[in-house]
Amino acid sequence: MAELATIARPYADALFKAQTADLAGTAAWLDELAAVASNSQLLQFSENPKVSDAQVLELISGVVKSTLPAAAQNFLRLAIENRRLVALPEIASQFRALKNAQGGTADAIVHSAFPIDAAALADLSGTLEKRFGRKLNVSVEIDASLIGGVCVVVGDEVLDTSVKARLEQMKAALTA
Repeated sequence: MAELATIARPYADALFKAQTADLAGTAAWLDELAAVASNSQLLQFSENPKVSDAQVLELISGVVKSTLPAAAQNFLRLAIENRRLVALPEIASQFRALKNAQGGTADAIVHSAFPIDAAALADLSGTLEKRFGRKLNVSVEIDASLIGGVCVVVGDEVLDTSVKARLEQMKAALTA
């Protein structure tokens, strides 16, 4: 089977061009569909030859939290008919990249050992935007193994100021 990125690119491009009027709304429902489509049981169900495309569409429409707009239903129907449910997470990722490129922003994932309150996140976001030189869409993921500090991932750049990383540096320095 072809690489998922190769399969997803034309879908993400077409969706981006068709939905330029509401990129934020499209990104929201596309992320929700991608989260649902990443479920292995759903993928197994959709690949069953005894299950019709309409049944898969009905199941996914019932699982999503919000009511899907007509564009989302049409896109989902197309993905199901072409057996591309497995590519939905990659389509969503590439769509987000196109949306971010147009807006001059980037997605940033902050891995933290503890939850970060809104005020601290706003301060951290401002500092990170200066550091990376662009507007960031910051999301937080909790990772207790960091012990303390944060590890920030923006695209292919990583800024790791966690206690775990510093302990690893000390270990490498002591054993060298």
